[in-house]
Amino acid sequence: MKDGQKRTNHRGVAILNHRVVVILTIFYLLAGRQLYAQLTIDTSTYLKQNAGIYSIIIAKNDQVLYRRYYNLYDENSLFNDQSLTKSIGSILIGIAIDKGYIRSVDEKLADFFPELRKDKDTRKGDITLRQLMCQASGLYHEDLNRLSEYLALPDPSGFVLSQPLATEPGKVFHYNNAATHLLSLILTKRSGMDTRSFAKKFLFDPLGISKFEWAKMRDGYYDGCGLLSIRMRSEDMTRIGLLLLNNGVYNGQQIVSSQWVTLLLHPDSSYNTEWGFDKSTYALCYYHTEYKGVAITYGMGWGGQFLILIPSLHAVVVANESIEDSHAIQQSNTFIHRIFPLIYDQLHSL
Repeated sequence: MKDGQKRTNHRGVAILNHRVVVILTIFYLLAGRQLYAQLTIDTSTYLKQNAGIYSIIIAKNDQVLYRRYYNLYDENSLFNDQSLTKSIGSILIGIAIDKGYIRSVDEKLADFFPELRKDKDTRKGDITLRQLMCQASGLYHEDLNRLSEYLALPDPSGFVLSQPLATEPGKVFHYNNAATHLLSLILTKRSGMDTRSFAKKFLFDPLGISKFEWAKMRDGYYDGCGLLSIRMRSEDMTRIGLLLLNNGVYNGQQIVSSQWVTLLLHPDSSYNTEWGFDKSTYALCYYHTEYKGVAITYGMGWGGQFLILIPSLHAVVVANESIEDSHAIQQSNTFIHRIFPLIYDQLHSL
């Protein structure tokens, strides 16, 4: 074959390959549009006339089916995740257990804070990490009506440990931001790394999460409870949800053990709550309930920050909303009772 013929044949093959690529690209774009078209929640007045909704991402079977930002926010926005900070912290505790920094969720707080063994109230010496993560430690809790006083303390964690017990440890559920912040101290004390660095090395970097902000409390430790909060993109919070749905595996890498994920999704014990989805319980920094007979696990932050897992549908729903105090409870309830039902019904029908 002459060189001219070879060049002509090569050119023909290149043109054919280019056409194949174009056709495949159009196919995948149309397929993506079809997936989005299957979810028609944008027609809801609760979204069209909602100045407090910032983002919703819906994924099923590891594919994003719906991604929408509202009220001038976009995919690069960092959202104040409030108590979803606790949900992130819970995964970090699991990783610390996996790596041997923490023996188990039933290790006593006195092993991390020896001063508890010297306290006049001997009950403090038996409080466990599990009780702390289930909001049943009995430790001092902040007064939400005077929250600024707690946040202004130079050593908020030391103050919590030294105050008289508020309730009997392990017996009473009382949502306690002040005590949950201790998770950050525990991670730092045991790993020798600050909580942000620990999260970046063992969780965020493996997930490809590079853009986030994390505030410190006045004791110098990164906030472990969400009063000052971690700030993340909704896209990245979705990756957290997919990690849990896939038993702690992301891109073929076991980031947190399947045993810990199983415990988060199916806790040994839990406590009833009076907020969130109807008949919710709480354990290890996550909520649990049944929605239309289907088990869901979710993290929830003030104002309607949601990370919702529906394992039977292999689905994740992430939402970020306004944290404005005057509308926060209403905003959260609107999502739970008006917006999520639309999402669930459409997911269930796919």
